[in-house]
Amino acid sequence: MKILFVTATRIGDAVLSTGLLRYLVERYPGAQLTIAAGPLAAPLFGEVPGLARLIVVEKKARGLHWLSLYRRVAATRWDLAVDLRGSALIYLLWARERRVMGKGNAEEHRVRQLARLFDLEPPPAPTLWLGAGHRDAADRLVPPGASVLVIGPAANWPRKEWRAARFAELAARLTAPQGPLPGARVAVMAAAHEREQAAPVIAALPRDRVVDLVGKLDLLTAAAILRSAALFVGNDTGLMHLAAAAGAPTLGLFGPSNVKEYAPWGPRAAYVHTALGYWELYKPGWHLTPPDSMMDSLSVDMAEEGARALLQRVKGEAA
Repeated sequence: MKILFVTATRIGDAVLSTGLLRYLVERYPGAQLTIAAGPLAAPLFGEVPGLARLIVVEKKARGLHWLSLYRRVAATRWDLAVDLRGSALIYLLWARERRVMGKGNAEEHRVRQLARLFDLEPPPAPTLWLGAGHRDAADRLVPPGASVLVIGPAANWPRKEWRAARFAELAARLTAPQGPLPGARVAVMAAAHEREQAAPVIAALPRDRVVDLVGKLDLLTAAAILRSAALFVGNDTGLMHLAAAAGAPTLGLFGPSNVKEYAPWGPRAAYVHTALGYWELYKPGWHLTPPDSMMDSLSVDMAEEGARALLQRVKGEAA
């Protein structure tokens, strides 16, 4: 059986699609999978069982990337073609069965929207497939055994970035002797081009306990580290969704983004939101102001309370 799975460009959306992909892997054992994804998200799928081909879709002007993808998949007779990007591509292919994602519903979580393609209830949770090399690399960077708090201080939009000083203060509170993670090491994760956002957090933490992982990780090695993390705290980003899918207790920090559709998914995930609501943040003229953080009404106290509540819940489930 041959399956084409066209997924997202953005890392977060790609992570959220992995639950649906897992369903297909389990429903059709032995199937040959061709997965098409954007260049940032494609590495997520390198260890998927049954992967026959991984196609990187580089975006081009006037939608020419779809023509390029069509040329690479048109010669195959597909048993199932799944398109999560709502393109016309799937309708031009020979496919016994097609499932195409339509326009998203901002009032419903993305995982539930994806599950509806196959009428799945409960929705399959996002998952990750790791290789031994990723686990070995993770152990070299963050030796196992010690409790680790992972911080994700960057985002792809300055307005949804919590300020670095607040991340540093929260980390200090959580790892203090009286905190829920006393003496834990603090690993700071970000891409190489996000060094500017991460550097102030790293500089504010004790040198003997901070682990600088900025620009040092591929996605699946990051997931291997997150799999054993005591807690992840970060902005609404792909890294946040990666943490939740890896099974880390995950606290997402939300402000000017849609928590209904993109809250971290899973039994060990939670979020805290700015005191100012969506429409208060997007009051008239907001786009005319400098591109500064819109997260300031989310206090350190609020984030600490959310982290403590999540850790207590996870501890109770493990008891």
